[in-house]
Amino acid sequence: FQHFSTRFLFFHDLAATKENQHPDHPCHTAFYSHNYSQTFPFFCLFIIILSSLYFHASNSIIEEKYVTLYNEREDFGVMIRFICIAVFLILYLILSIPVFLVEWIIGKFNRRAKDISSLRIVQWGFKVILKMTGVTTTVIGEENVPDEPVLFIGNHRSYFDILLTYSRCRRLTGYVAKKEMEKIPLLSTWMKNLYCLFLDRDNMREGLKTILQAIDYVKNGISICIFPEGTRNNGEELSMLPFRDGALKIAEKTGCAIIPISMNNTADIFEAHFPRVKKVHVVIEYGKPIYPKELDKETRKHLGIYCHDLIQATIKKNASLI
Repeated sequence: FQHFSTRFLFFHDLAATKENQHPDHPCHTAFYSHNYSQTFPFFCLFIIILSSLYFHASNSIIEEKYVTLYNEREDFGVMIRFICIAVFLILYLILSIPVFLVEWIIGKFNRRAKDISSLRIVQWGFKVILKMTGVTTTVIGEENVPDEPVLFIGNHRSYFDILLTYSRCRRLTGYVAKKEMEKIPLLSTWMKNLYCLFLDRDNMREGLKTILQAIDYVKNGISICIFPEGTRNNGEELSMLPFRDGALKIAEKTGCAIIPISMNNTADIFEAHFPRVKKVHVVIEYGKPIYPKELDKETRKHLGIYCHDLIQATIKKNASLI
């Protein structure tokens, strides 16, 4: 702008001295032969346009660099969360070794005290991990869960489904897991202490034994949670795999209530972008109790489809809450 002002004063001085100069004066001839007085406004307009383009380009570059820096920081944050969770889980399992001894001694004198203390210790660990993820949870209908042994069933898209639901259990609850989980040292010990069962999906005879054991647990006051899809669903967010009817035999044989659990957006915590762990919002809805004996004969005959469609409708309804 200083240079621009100097040029403007120069042209003004030339114009101001025009009347005192002879027509043949060199300055007079130069000024009018080049017609500076007429081209000056166009020159100013050109400078303004050029400056605007420069500043626009500069702002775009700065904005792009800012977005890139923000994304890099976000990626760094999600990886830090994954590392913290992994370290905490390893330390938790290692430090559990002396705890198992204490729990065993407590169990010799009071089995109920051992069960409750094991439940609270694991729930504490799950809550710490969920805190590390930064996940926020909207819970609907938790008051629908009666104070009695029940069969929890739900859609399954993430390992965090177990953490999200188990950390909210008020009563002793055993989860039905795949057989491979039994091979994981220390973790499987905690699971056995908490009445979890290991289902062999490839062996029908062993699978039947697992269901019969679950029926026995319910009769003895222990709730059971199972994911009737049989495995984690890796499909679209609102999709579900067909339910396996065998899981619902637990409720049919014991007469306990079925509590449907509908979960939205849990895969976005971890599985959707492995190995990163993201802060996301999830929705969990506990449906009203379903007592198989109170249903009509046709609905009981297709209980798996009935429960499947109920959870499917709920996750679609709750999709707008994410």
